[in-house]
Amino acid sequence: MREQEEEERQQTLLEELCGADKPLYAVLSLYLYHTPLAAISKKDLDTLIEEAEESGDFRLAIDKAIFEGTQNPGERERYVEVIRNLASRAIDAAEQAKLKREKEGLSERATSLGRRVENYRFMSERTGDILAVASEYYGERLLESGESVRREARQDERRQSESEERAIGEREEGERAARRRERKKMSRGERREARKREKIENAAAKDRRRGREEKRSEAEEEERRIGEVEKTAREARKTERREN
Repeated sequence: MREQEEEERQQTLLEELCGADKPLYAVLSLYLYHTPLAAISKKDLDTLIEEAEESGDFRLAIDKAIFEGTQNPGERERYVEVIRNLASRAIDAAEQAKLKREKEGLSERATSLGRRVENYRFMSERTGDILAVASEYYGERLLESGESVRREARQDERRQSESEERAIGEREEGERAARRRERKKMSRGERREARKREKIENAAAKDRRRGREEKRSEAEEEERRIGEVEKTAREARKTERREN
């Protein structure tokens, strides 16, 4: 459910960033990733360009160039030129592949390549706009991705704490059962003393349990506080985008 909500929110984010520019939204909805760090190749851009020249498929190189351009705002103009150059080369490769498929009678494949050519032409013409929106989009996605990673780490800690609490409870119950068995072998006086010791131990165990419960309660409250802070920050960024 959370993943679905995040996907819907990011779809809304892209629509928000593109505004009434439907053609821009149509292309970017195909070329921007919800999880860029996972989706975009880890290879360096030069390697991806070399591979694209051999295969004729420039998609991975273009994805990388767009992402790098969003992460290096001081080199924006250079990346605009890089993306335009890649889009132009991608158009040539796609047009050649389209002609080949048409000759082979593969009309459906040719149509798909035709749409790809149109997208690359749009990308070449609107590179600056694409990079501007991508910068906002990926900036927000990386912020929320970091929040998600930290939230998952806190959830792991909570699950570990709950597992440890169950183990402690099982161990204490085992110890109580063992003491009850031992008392059956004792004399009346020994049992009386054993009960006194058990009463003290039970009180100490109760105090330790109360301390752990208070710690969990504090952790849950901190989680709620962090959630509210993150939500407020998201809303503030959204307001700032609208005002700009």
